[in-house]
Amino acid sequence: MRFVVVTGMSGGGKRTALKMLEDAGYYCVDNLPVSLVHKFAELITMPGSEITKVALGLDVRADQSFEDATKILQELKKREYNVEILFMEAGDDVLIKRYKESRRVHPLAVEGRIEDGVRQERKVLETIRRQADYVIDTTSLLTRELKEELDRIFVNNEEYNSLMVTVMSFGFKNGIPADADLVFDVRFLPNPFYLEELKHKTGNDREVQEYVMGFEESHVFMDKLVDMIRFLIPNYIKEGKYRLVIAIGCTGGKHRSVTLANQLYDRLKDQGSYGVTLHHRDVNNPGT
Repeated sequence: MRFVVVTGMSGGGKRTALKMLEDAGYYCVDNLPVSLVHKFAELITMPGSEITKVALGLDVRADQSFEDATKILQELKKREYNVEILFMEAGDDVLIKRYKESRRVHPLAVEGRIEDGVRQERKVLETIRRQADYVIDTTSLLTRELKEELDRIFVNNEEYNSLMVTVMSFGFKNGIPADADLVFDVRFLPNPFYLEELKHKTGNDREVQEYVMGFEESHVFMDKLVDMIRFLIPNYIKEGKYRLVIAIGCTGGKHRSVTLANQLYDRLKDQGSYGVTLHHRDVNNPGT
């Protein structure tokens, strides 16, 4: 019996994760009252049960204490139930934006501000987040990438990537990404924008890539950057960091930064101990 408890921040992707697990063959139950969790665990593990994979969604509610859920999960683990806790996470700004776009009411901010509800919920979930077996941050994850991560952990039984690295290109004229942990400026390289044949292309086009990587400085920079990142990542993982955003910027975010972000992504992906995603923030921005 594989018993996965899906919890985390409201708006962090719990519902989406449950739907994906259901599609993967898990028997899914959502919004079960905390008082029934223990009884539910007993029923699904009775001799003769044909259920082999279960996913249970647990939410913060204004009308019940989440501390009770934390205690029950601890008791289940002590009784040798094979309980795994999946915690769905996202940055505060993203959670607030998602709530505003959906026009839903935050469970802990029925009559107040969404920001206050998010802050209170994060405090309530602090203990269970520390106890979680898996933490997935959906701040920069595409739906496809989330499915790939869930399949890898809960279907293919591969090793969990405790750190998700996002490599992002951007244009300084549009501002530095607010969620960036490491920012690198590549405006020291010649700008393809001033070449008429490259001006309307991007770093995703072969011609621009060949131009940008045609300078020795580009290769030296990339070698030094990869060496530093590979040194930092194991130390970030050791300190419990679960999300790292590496932002590479040029003037408009279309040529040099895109080329070098692609290069960095190619050299970091498939490492095994961490996941890597790629995002070009400004490559299709008509204002740049």
